[in-house]
Amino acid sequence: MIPFNKPAVVGTEMDHLAAALASDKLSGDGAYGKRCQRWFETKLPCRHAMLTPSCTQALEMAAILLDIGPGDEVIMPSFTFVSTANAFALRGARIVFVDIRPDTMNLDADLVEAAVTSRTRAIVPMHYAGVACDMAVLNDIASRRGLAVVEDAAQGLMASYKGQNQGTMGHLGAISFHETKNVTSGGEGGVLLVNDDRYLHRAEIIREKGTNRGQFLRGMVDKYTWVDIGSSYLPSELQAAYLWAQLEAVEIVTADRTRTWNRYREGLQDLADSGRIGLPQIPADCVHNGHLFHLKCRDLAERTALLAWLKQHGVMAVFHYVPLHTAPAGALFGTFHGEDRHTTRESERLLRLPLWYGMPEADADQVVDAVRGFYQRH
Repeated sequence: MIPFNKPAVVGTEMDHLAAALASDKLSGDGAYGKRCQRWFETKLPCRHAMLTPSCTQALEMAAILLDIGPGDEVIMPSFTFVSTANAFALRGARIVFVDIRPDTMNLDADLVEAAVTSRTRAIVPMHYAGVACDMAVLNDIASRRGLAVVEDAAQGLMASYKGQNQGTMGHLGAISFHETKNVTSGGEGGVLLVNDDRYLHRAEIIREKGTNRGQFLRGMVDKYTWVDIGSSYLPSELQAAYLWAQLEAVEIVTADRTRTWNRYREGLQDLADSGRIGLPQIPADCVHNGHLFHLKCRDLAERTALLAWLKQHGVMAVFHYVPLHTAPAGALFGTFHGEDRHTTRESERLLRLPLWYGMPEADADQVVDAVRGFYQRH
């Protein structure tokens, strides 16, 4: 069985883990933590990067930083992972779901302004499959209406929009290092990117359990104390060491995944040209990172049949998000603005093919042959 995913292993992880163990510093913000932080600040770049145990916690930090509370509204797509909404629902916000574009599966920026009310505090676009939302439109709306923009760039490391890396275009951005992502910090992990100087000082306090410990370590105060709300948002030095190994090889990993992505595209293009399936669409302003490859079936019934066929032929494929507004908690904590023209229908058509770093060409070809076999038979 060809698995859907394998966590990336670049080969130097054990060396860096051993070095971290020998350092006698295993808690957060050790030498490896600081090294990773500098990498993001210089490579992307961003004003400040803060490693977190998960992307979920990076989003939760963002919600706290924005003082989101009961009565506030936050706009986002319904086609996203539950953490995108949970981070703000935990603060008491009402989630306002807006329809997606069928070509990219991203939040339709042209529908966002109509969803803004006097209670709206933030727009949270999620860059699906490493393909960016139309950030120029979203940032323009936010600027004119006095809103914050938080990029859920969980899937977006090394992907860009008009030359800017995902996660660096909003006031705040969050990237994931879960084992399904292009690089991982040992199975879980994330980073909060702070792109607005107004949030730097408080972000440090929130991440340090609501204390001014950072100032204490820099000699700015003679003792540290509890000054704000916060939590334990620091990953261990072992997570950072594992991540560092993968960041050193991130260009190699991205190129390898993109090669597999292109192999799928080339192998299935004629099925798309004949109208049998839909394939990913990459807008001219976007550079993707080979994070995932999906195709679209005619409808839910065809997708169900194709998933079963692929499994019978040794391929583990999966669908993706069930739209949040259709879930019990989505109805409790949110509402859908406007008409659901595309979100539900497109989500029911979408099927994700196996893709991971180091995937053999023969495996990718077997996947293509299995998909083609289904449509030849049907």
